[in-house]
Amino acid sequence: MTKRQKRQESGPVRLHRRLGHTDLSGVGEVRGALREFLRHRSRPEETDVAELLLSELVTNALIHTRNGAVVTVTAAPARLRVEVRDFVAGQEPAPYVPNADDGTHGRGLLLVQSLADSWGVTAQALGKVVWFELNGGRA
Repeated sequence: MTKRQKRQESGPVRLHRRLGHTDLSGVGEVRGALREFLRHRSRPEETDVAELLLSELVTNALIHTRNGAVVTVTAAPARLRVEVRDFVAGQEPAPYVPNADDGTHGRGLLLVQSLADSWGVTAQALGKVVWFELNGGRA
């Protein structure tokens, strides 16, 4: 039995981080934490996708809300789930195709929609959780 198989049999493991609302430098830090968390759990190309999508969700939460965000990553056999929670009610994100003059803005949820195996938004008593999952031996 390999080390990876042993880890997978032990059940899900989690990474949990809280970022303050002005903590845009925290985006890089949480990416690094995710990379380290997945170092022995995922192939490099899958880690790259997870980092990109996490960055998009965290950046959206920090830019479009004023109360920070909480990131929870759960790795289980054959599945990775990333959740980014904010604390602003009533603002449900939706992907849209930006105008050509929007520069680089507005493409984050399109990337999530395109690259994740599944994604969604779950309302909370205060705020929401935007999540994505990557399946197929990634965890």
